[in-house]
Amino acid sequence: MTKKLLTVLTILWVAQLSFAQVQPYYNDVDLTLYGLELKDALAVKTIAAHSRFLEYTSSGPDVWDATKITDDNINFSGDVVLFYGWEDGSDQDDTNDFSRDNRAQDKADGNSFVWNREHVFPKSLANPVLDTNVPGPATDAHHLRAADRTRNSTRNNRKYGRGSGTSNFSSIDSHEGLDGPNTSAWYPGDQWKGDAARMIMYMYIRYGSVCLPTAVGVGSKKFTEDEMIDLFLQWNAEDPVSAIEIARNTYHGNAEADAAQGNRNPFIDNPYLATRIWGGDSAEDRWDFYKKTDTKAPTKPLNVTVNNITLNSLDFVWTASTDNIGVTLYNVYVNDILEEQTTNTTISLSNLSSNTSYSVTIIAKDLINNKSDASIAVNARTLEDTEAPTTPMNVMVRNQTDSSFKVSWSAASDNNAVGDYEVFVDGTLNGSTSAIFYTVSGLDSTTSYSVEVLAKDVDNNKSNKSAAITATTTAGTFNGVSELFISEYAEPASGNEKAIEIVNLSGATINLSAYSIQKQSNGGTWVDDYPLGNVDIIPGDVFVIVHADVTEQVLLNEADLFGPPNEDTSPYGFGSPLNFNGNDPIGLYKDGVLIDIVGFEDDSSKHIENKTYRRKAPIAAPNTRFDKAEWEILAAGTFDGFGSHASTLSTKENVLSNFSIYPNPTNGNEVFFSISENATVHLYTLLGKRILTAQLSENKNAIDVTSLSKGIYMVKVSIGEQTVIQKLIKN
Repeated sequence: MTKKLLTVLTILWVAQLSFAQVQPYYNDVDLTLYGLELKDALAVKTIAAHSRFLEYTSSGPDVWDATKITDDNINFSGDVVLFYGWEDGSDQDDTNDFSRDNRAQDKADGNSFVWNREHVFPKSLANPVLDTNVPGPATDAHHLRAADRTRNSTRNNRKYGRGSGTSNFSSIDSHEGLDGPNTSAWYPGDQWKGDAARMIMYMYIRYGSVCLPTAVGVGSKKFTEDEMIDLFLQWNAEDPVSAIEIARNTYHGNAEADAAQGNRNPFIDNPYLATRIWGGDSAEDRWDFYKKTDTKAPTKPLNVTVNNITLNSLDFVWTASTDNIGVTLYNVYVNDILEEQTTNTTISLSNLSSNTSYSVTIIAKDLINNKSDASIAVNARTLEDTEAPTTPMNVMVRNQTDSSFKVSWSAASDNNAVGDYEVFVDGTLNGSTSAIFYTVSGLDSTTSYSVEVLAKDVDNNKSNKSAAITATTTAGTFNGVSELFISEYAEPASGNEKAIEIVNLSGATINLSAYSIQKQSNGGTWVDDYPLGNVDIIPGDVFVIVHADVTEQVLLNEADLFGPPNEDTSPYGFGSPLNFNGNDPIGLYKDGVLIDIVGFEDDSSKHIENKTYRRKAPIAAPNTRFDKAEWEILAAGTFDGFGSHASTLSTKENVLSNFSIYPNPTNGNEVFFSISENATVHLYTLLGKRILTAQLSENKNAIDVTSLSKGIYMVKVSIGEQTVIQKLIKN
């Protein structure tokens, strides 16, 4: 719709507008605006009216004082209402209480039966991180709510996600967070989700890019013009404004009150303002004038037809709907899911699967969000792909060792899209990859092999095999290097991002069955001999061992072995020996004998704390005496070197992204993988034992976990040389 037409619609709408129930606070705001112009106008008002900046804790009026007043439980004077709570206190679980004595505030007294201040927008998810020592977003009482300390700690800094019922971890949504890529999101509860949404909306218009909705919730911004997501629009519409929200807003809107800020949350005053700015389903119109100015819906879109059908796209056209004031938007539903919005009467749907049926319906909307009936569904099918890709060319072999070689080729082309490549060794399928290179391993030395490659498109059409070439493994000739050694060590400033890398610079493949690592606990006794397993390291490759609770994606991608669980269990208590803390030298052992070390033996000081140590390129042998001259000393949190060493070639060039496992945690029989390529899945215990291997495809993207015991497992997904490792929790 053109800007001129929208202006005409606004003039018509203003003629009918009544401001009878709008608070005088908004007298200087043009409420006839819509979209981002209305958002900006409300932001200007909200910022200008913020006349008092509270402190987090002080002798004068602070957030504690404000919360005791605004979160008062009117049914139990002297109590504060606890955000996320729902129960009257009669059961044995204190954490779910609806209210608590306002004197039981958290003063670091060690008592669990207290309440504290929940940052509805977690400090760590803001950019920059919020600082409670500075009056500002971290001390803004509009998003600080009284909450049970234990329940608040359970939420931690988890993003919000979908759910139902009372507050708990989301079983639907996860994100990259404190528990790694599959951190469960947090559902605030049916009675609190609208409160949470409106507080996030307030923080967004008040502090802009510092407090983005996309940073604090799991959802899509596809149909908004900025960083608002559908999750909060849905919650705002589903959960009406509560009495406590109104009381809090009224108090802070009075600049004369003792601990009030002077500004209001406009989305509490009228949730429909969010609908008017960002769209979505219509929220409550507490002023009762937006919706009543136009109660007539547009006519149903007619004559929907499809044309320009291709392998992966469909074009649709329809007759324009009519409306008493004007149509502003068309919603396009594909298989009953909202996929597109347009102001035109045509739409091109792309990125579709070939030879697949789609059902499309159209709904028209007007400025007040009245919706027409859905058009008659039109079913269309994309074309079938029967054309195979071109044959891979320029197949070459390089990086030959005594047990492996690397194959590469030029990319094939296809009328749709190449999915992956299959590599054949002596006529037998050895593996597949979406990359244009592949490492063949587990071979005999001084042996010749015939290698062929074919391309397969996303519709499973296969090219001819390439012309066979011959690859010959080496004899593993001695090159002056005879032993493995530690090539990298990471001890972070905080958390468990701890890792050890071992490199093979010799000319022969070395099996790790004779090798282990130990730590010298506090520079004293060598403890917790941890075997590295019956695994080969080919010449030029590395082997990475990481702590079981590592979350850093680089380390997860490069991990070959996870340390023991971080639990008080024998024989490896609390993740030992991978729980080193800067005063625990780490040793590489062979047949029970120390052959290499990081840290000074018998030194109990934290001399290797908060550092990454990387072996310098000229070093080619282990050393049982730690010599800092052999190492580059880097800042804590430096992980970019893991996966390769010096001149060695990484065999894990990771290009796999946006991968997830769901549901996770799971208590069912299957877990699913979001993949678009053929993949290999390995499932490991936390002790590194492989217990399952499966081949997956886009059409077969689940594994059976019925037989798994409750616990935590590591899942390694490989697409060619791309690898992602994530945790799987079985409840």
